[in-house]
Amino acid sequence: MCRHLGYLGPPVPLKDLLFDPPHALATQAWAPRDMRGGGTVNADGFGVGWWPPGAAAPVRHRSAMPIWTDASLPLLAAATSAGAVLAAVRSATVGMPVVETAAAPFTDGRWLFSHNGVVRGWPSAVAAQARDLPVEDLLTLDAPTDSAILWAMVRARLRAGEPPAKAVATVVTEVAAAAPGSRLNLLLSDGRQMIATTLGHALSARSLRDSTLISSEPLDPGPAWQPVPDGRLVVATAGRLEITSL
Repeated sequence: MCRHLGYLGPPVPLKDLLFDPPHALATQAWAPRDMRGGGTVNADGFGVGWWPPGAAAPVRHRSAMPIWTDASLPLLAAATSAGAVLAAVRSATVGMPVVETAAAPFTDGRWLFSHNGVVRGWPSAVAAQARDLPVEDLLTLDAPTDSAILWAMVRARLRAGEPPAKAVATVVTEVAAAAPGSRLNLLLSDGRQMIATTLGHALSARSLRDSTLISSEPLDPGPAWQPVPDGRLVVATAGRLEITSL
């Protein structure tokens, strides 16, 4: 599977999330602790997106290569600070392409999106749900992957004016019913709030006075981390965390 994280709070250097902690995202790429049988390393691409102050849309950097092969990324991460970040490292499901456009985060307007997991029975299991999407959305998918179609489903609901938490929760419950056994940890952010789910995979959260960090695995051994139980919906802002059942 993949690993992802989202941060909201005072601006921090990207390296504080990607490289510096003892179990930073870059470390999780080659030494994950909880893959739930979904692979051994996350070497099939990576991406990081952040919202510069006052920007109308996030900046995104992604690649089809392992995160540890990007020689310029540590320098970029040291020189760039942001108060809202979403990043991911990818372990591609067998049979799905390893290309830059398949690496999260996916984006549209102010939104960034990531999926950690797999849709069982792809693609036929979700063909009925895909038929409800605009044809143009299907023709312009970032990549022919389960994660990209999940993003298209969530994005269509957002564009229709559905509240973000409802859009994410509805997609997860509908796909879980159509494709039993799927792993559907989604992460969505617009730089002001984060929406996350747990279904079949691990997620932890750390909410302090003025910041919130959500990650597939804790970045450090600090006591503020709490595991998010399976089958939950997480709605977070900086310093605030709400966890409810899907």
